[in-house]
Amino acid sequence: MAVRPDLRQHYVRACQNLGQPENPFIARVLQEADKNDKIRGTKGITLKIAGNNRLVPVQRVTDDDLQVLASVLRSTVLVTGLDLRYNVLTDAGAKNMATFLQENCTLRYLNLMFNDIGTSGAELIARALHRNETLVYLRMTGNKIGNKGGMFFASMLQINSTLEKLDLGDTDMGMQCLTAIATALTRNKSVKAINLNRPLLYSQEEETTVRVALMLKNNSSLVELHLGKHEMKNFGVEQLCEALYENSSLRYLDLSCNKITCDGVKFLGELLKRNQTLEILDLNANRIEDDGAFYLSEALTLYNRTLQALSVVSNNISGKGLVALSDAMKTHMELSYIYIWGNKFDEATCMAFSELIQMGRLKPNCTDVEPYEVDGHVHLAELSYGLQKHYYWTPSCGEVTNKDANARLAIAAVSEY
Repeated sequence: MAVRPDLRQHYVRACQNLGQPENPFIARVLQEADKNDKIRGTKGITLKIAGNNRLVPVQRVTDDDLQVLASVLRSTVLVTGLDLRYNVLTDAGAKNMATFLQENCTLRYLNLMFNDIGTSGAELIARALHRNETLVYLRMTGNKIGNKGGMFFASMLQINSTLEKLDLGDTDMGMQCLTAIATALTRNKSVKAINLNRPLLYSQEEETTVRVALMLKNNSSLVELHLGKHEMKNFGVEQLCEALYENSSLRYLDLSCNKITCDGVKFLGELLKRNQTLEILDLNANRIEDDGAFYLSEALTLYNRTLQALSVVSNNISGKGLVALSDAMKTHMELSYIYIWGNKFDEATCMAFSELIQMGRLKPNCTDVEPYEVDGHVHLAELSYGLQKHYYWTPSCGEVTNKDANARLAIAAVSEY
C-alpha cells in the first residue's frame, strides 16, 4: 500500500526552497486535507482555498503563493480538484497554473472564479488545455479576459476533447468570441455544459443568438446552456426554439435576465408541446406577464410531460397567470420545481400555492415561497431556494447536502465535481 504524501510538510519545505513566506490559509487547508485523508482514505480530494471563506481567517492567494502550491501538487496524485475562487491571482499566476496543467495528469476540477486574470492569462490557460487530457470542469467566471481572451478558449474547444463543463460567464466576451465558440461547439463532442452569461454586445440584431441556434441544430452533446443577460428579445427566442425542434440533447436552458415578453414565450410554449428533452427552463427576470404564463400553462397542462423545473421569478405576472401555472402542476406530474417570487401575488395565488404544498403536490423545498396565515388570510413568504442558488456561493465547509435547494444539481448535474 502506497504511503500518501504529507501535503502540509511538503508545502513548508517548498516555501523554504523557494524563499517564500508561508500563507497560513493554504497551510491550514493542506493540514485539514492530510487529516481527512487519513480518516477516510479518500482516493481524491478537492482543496477549497476560496478567498471568500468567512469561517476562518483568510489570507488571499497571490501569484507567488500559487507558484509554491503548484510545486507541491505536482508531486501528488491525491488532489483532483482545486478551488481558488475570489483570490488575487493575475496573469502571472495564470502562467504558473498553465504550466501546472501541462504537467499534471490528475486534476479534474479547477475553479478560478473572480480573480484578476486578463487576456494574456486566458491565452496561457487555454493553450495549456490543448494538451491537457484530464481536466473536465473549468470555471473562469468573472475574470475580465475580454473578447480576445475568449477567442483563445474558442480555439481550445476545437482541439480539446476532454473538457465537459466550461464557465465563461461575466468575462466581458464580445460578438466575435461568441460566434467563434458557437462554431467550435458545432463540432465539439465533449462539452456538455457551457455558461456564456453577460457578454458585452453592442448590436441589437441578435447575431450571436442566431449563431447559437445554428449550433444547437448540429450539436448532439450539449446538455446545459446559459444565455443570461444577452439582451435577447422575441426574435432570438424564436430562432432558438426552431433549432431545438431538431435538438434531442439539451436538458437545461437558461434565458434569465433578458428582454423576453409574452410573444417570445409563445414560441417556447409551442416548443414545449413537441420537445421531449428539456427538463429545466429558467425565465427569471424577463417580462412574460400573464399571457406568457398562460402559454406555458397550456403547454404544460395538455402536451408536455418532460419539464421538471420552471423559474418565472420577477416576470410581472399577476394572480391569474400564477394560478394558471399552479393548475398546470395538478396535471403535469413531472413538474416538481417551480419558482415564482417577485411577481404580483393576490389572495388567489397564495391560496393556490398553499394548497399545492399542503396536498403534497409541491414539496416545501422545491419552490421559493412558503405559505403563512395572518388574521385568517394566507400569504406567501420568500424562501432561499432556486435553480442556481449556489452559483456565486457555496458552503465554506462541508458539502451541499440538500440538492433540492439548488434544483439544477438535483436534476441535471453535469460534471459536478
